[in-house]
Amino acid sequence: MLEALLGSEIREGVLLFLFNRKEGYAREISRFYKTDLNQIQKQLERLETGGVIYSRNIGKTRLYSLNPRYPFLTELVALLAKVVSYQQQTMEEFNKIENPPEKEATRYQSYDPDLVD
Repeated sequence: MLEALLGSEIREGVLLFLFNRKEGYAREISRFYKTDLNQIQKQLERLETGGVIYSRNIGKTRLYSLNPRYPFLTELVALLAKVVSYQQQTMEEFNKIENPPEKEATRYQSYDPDLVD
């Protein structure tokens, strides 16, 4: 949803993950999104270099969080909250859609494209 603004769907995912979970580590984020670890690490590095997030080491694990000193944190959090709200609303609307009756579903399952003129 924010890919055009942020330049990367993965970057959007990283920010949404950190927004929702408050913190996370690279492997955890990559597993959640079923994405290559290197791509997640690259986006974490870019976001940290830009000051949007920060990291700290706990043992051998590097935890990332949104940077409370980021000058546009309030606006970023508002934007991420809006995305989460929109996604939830969209899923609720999607779940309200009624499934076709059984007869309709079986009729489409038996469709054979070779029988069409």
